[in-house]
Amino acid sequence: MIISDFQGKDLALLGFGAMRLPVGEDGYIDEKTVFDMVKYASENGVNYYDTAYPYHQGNSEIVLGKALKQLPRDSYYLADKYPGHQISSSYNPAEIFEEQLQKCDVEYFDFYLLHNVYENSIQVYTDPKWGIIDYFIEQKKLGRIRHLGFSSHGSAEMMREFLDQYGDVMEFCQIQLNYLDWTLQDAKGKYELLTQRNIPVWVMEPVRGGKLASLDEKYEKQLKELRPEDSSAAWGFRWLQGLPNVKMILSGMSNMEQMRDNVHTFEKRNPLSEAEKKLLEEIAETMKNSLPCTACRYCCDGCPKKLDIPKLIAYYNEMRFAASFNIGMAMDAIDKEYQPSACVKCGKCKQICPQHIDIPLAMEEFATALSQLPSWADICKERAEAAKKLKN
Repeated sequence: MIISDFQGKDLALLGFGAMRLPVGEDGYIDEKTVFDMVKYASENGVNYYDTAYPYHQGNSEIVLGKALKQLPRDSYYLADKYPGHQISSSYNPAEIFEEQLQKCDVEYFDFYLLHNVYENSIQVYTDPKWGIIDYFIEQKKLGRIRHLGFSSHGSAEMMREFLDQYGDVMEFCQIQLNYLDWTLQDAKGKYELLTQRNIPVWVMEPVRGGKLASLDEKYEKQLKELRPEDSSAAWGFRWLQGLPNVKMILSGMSNMEQMRDNVHTFEKRNPLSEAEKKLLEEIAETMKNSLPCTACRYCCDGCPKKLDIPKLIAYYNEMRFAASFNIGMAMDAIDKEYQPSACVKCGKCKQICPQHIDIPLAMEEFATALSQLPSWADICKERAEAAKKLKN
């Protein structure tokens, strides 16, 4: 197992993410398979396990905690997260934290994260009314948290703002990072920002929820010809292994086959050559189906609604690749008057665009697509109701 050093601790570079645990036909987590996967992972060097309050409607913490009971407590590192990103009328970090310790059946968390600090939730996390960060700093002093960090699906600009305030107490940061999002979501900018701040990078979505693990047949063939023993998923992991500030790569493994394949990939470093990296870049570009916006911002100067058109096109490009709750969450952070539905189709942007993008049409299509997505507020409400039922 490839080992990464974090403040003198030996972390397996591969971590077991518990967001996509195996489920049975009844929709509940398959506990036996999870137990078997944790046992196999531990026997093969994996020592980092990651869960969060909303995963599997609150059941992930419980099942993972049970599975880890088969291991000595000092043989693994457990990570959990505070759900300040979820929309709520109030936030009580002490209540949630105590519940999480109880659900996981542990006395402390080795790693603890502020879950998804992004454009909307940064106000929640930094609001002195809730005292969230101060509370978790105190828990760290008490030894109930060994290392404090945060995850983010926000922009590099927002992350910079947060780090300017709290970078001295954040020991690591978890971002969505893979060879597609390197440019699609500006993961490159986020990685470079964290590296400049000397903050180790934790990786989530290394194969984009499985989309990079199952490529077009012609690309699968090309990859196999170059590396017969590596799966498409392994290529994604090999690409990440070439980034020196990446200290933890989390994989949400859903079955034993994925676990075995990933463990094999992380037995030793086998970095990609420059030619192989170039091939992945080419594959990523063909997958994007993107509007060719270069963010020159010529379109913004004459917009009567003052829309940030390049930002909206970037979100639209991501939706064109794969609609997800991240898009709804990002758009909820933008005032209605600056969303694509505010476009009045004057056509000034289209006339000046060097790339000849039909921007009014793109805004119309984006607005229509967004109207068919559940809002982030609705998702949070559903999760809260599910968690309430679980408690009862």
